[in-house]
Parts: sequence; structure tokens; C-alpha cells
Amino acid sequence: MTPNDFALPAAAGAIGPVGPSASPRPPITIGPQAGPSFAQVLENKGQDVKLSAHAQARLKSRNISLDPARQAKLSAAVDKAAAKGSRESLVLMDDVAYVVSVRNRTVITAVDGQSMKDNVFTNIDSAVIV
Repeated sequence: MTPNDFALPAAAGAIGPVGPSASPRPPITIGPQAGPSFAQVLENKGQDVKLSAHAQARLKSRNISLDPARQAKLSAAVDKAAAKGSRESLVLMDDVAYVVSVRNRTVITAVDGQSMKDNVFTNIDSAVIV
């Protein structure tokens, strides 16, 4: 047997040599990232965390106080979550769970220890335990 015995006849639609394609593909571009940039994280570092209207109502109804010292700890926790690229984070601090929008630096809701039992937290991508 010779190598020609295994070749396809020209009439069978043999494939020719591979060369550059007729139309080149467009270059791949990388769009903006989903998380905050490093500069944004540095810019927001140490800023106070805001409370949504819902979070304010929850804090009031559950008798949860957020004094300046706790607010500073919460802000530091949000800084840590932002540095890791988090978008929505659960911050566990002093027997209270805070769900925080890291990008907006806004507390979405707060749950005290008694209400936390048998509770499920959804739509979070990180947790910070302080």
C-alpha cells in the first residue's frame, strides 16, 4: 500500500490547504468590568454607609441602634467587600445581619439575632463577618 491509496479522489470533494480566512474576525475587546474599579474603591474608602428607607424602618421596628462606632465598623466591612469586587454583601456584626449594596454603599435591610433564626438571605455574593 502506498500513501496515495488513502487519499480521497478529487471528485469526492477533497479539502485543499488551510490558509487565512476570506474575512478576518474583528478583534476581541474587553468591555467595562461589572465591579467597581480600583480607583473607585479607593475613592469610596471610609465614606459613610447610607440607609435605605426600608433599612431605616427595619432598624426602628427591631430596636437596632447604629451608633457612630458601629457605623464605622460597617463602613470598614463594606470597604473590604468592595476590595474583593462584591456587589451585594451580607455583613454580620454584633448579632445583627445587614444586607448592603456595596456599589451604592447603602444598607438595604437589617435583621436582628432573634429574627435571623430560620431566615434565608438571597441575592448576595459575599459575606463579611465583623
